[in-house]
Amino acid sequence: MKLIENSPLDENSRVKYVRHKDKKRFLELSEHIVPNISELEDYQSEQRKDVFKNLDYIISFIGFEGRKSLFWGVFKVHSGRYNLEKDQYEYDLEEMPQFNALKFRLVIDWGDAERSWHQHYHNADKKVIELYSDQPMEKFPGYEHIHLSWNQLKYVIDKESWKIALQNQKAVYLITDISNGKMYVGSAYGENMLLNRWQNYIKSGHGGNIQLEKLSREYIENNFKFSILDIFKSTTDDQVILNRESWWKNTLLTRTFGYNAN
Repeated sequence: MKLIENSPLDENSRVKYVRHKDKKRFLELSEHIVPNISELEDYQSEQRKDVFKNLDYIISFIGFEGRKSLFWGVFKVHSGRYNLEKDQYEYDLEEMPQFNALKFRLVIDWGDAERSWHQHYHNADKKVIELYSDQPMEKFPGYEHIHLSWNQLKYVIDKESWKIALQNQKAVYLITDISNGKMYVGSAYGENMLLNRWQNYIKSGHGGNIQLEKLSREYIENNFKFSILDIFKSTTDDQVILNRESWWKNTLLTRTFGYNAN
């Protein structure tokens, strides 16, 4: 409470703590991977019950690893309305910029009542566990932890720690279309290796792949997830990479049911 009091919250403010943890929609959430913010904003502003009724502010967190919760921000509740067609309440929320210095850096213990995802602010304080030195995505999390949306990849691709990690490794990678489950297996072994390959996706959207060129850039940006299947040293023979790429295509059946044309 001391970290956020009087700016603009005070003892008269009507406030709730809110903790988002949706296993179906935000599987990739962790202290390392910042979510697709626009998707999370939509998710927060649409509720089945009138949980933000008569509130001035909500203090939002992202849940991960049991009770751990990563601070997202403080939002002013301007108004709320019931959408009869969608059978949901919709809120106009404004993020308060005063707390940007703590955004995706502050980790708290949510407490024992994990299922109680919205709680009144003045009833109990929250214990601070950690304050990261920088935003989590600035630091490369390790190849095995990469599961990035297109927007996340665009954000990290020019960060120094990511560039160093990606440009020195050959790899077999996976692109997953979350709208239909189709997958694409690709490989990176040329100049600047994985960095160069993924930079091409950010630049063109499709990376020069025949099947992906048929999709609109907007569709790709909204539905594609990037991850790594195999990672190799820069000295590994290129044929080893190609053999593993082919093995993954056969295993995941991406030529038959996915986006691989060959």
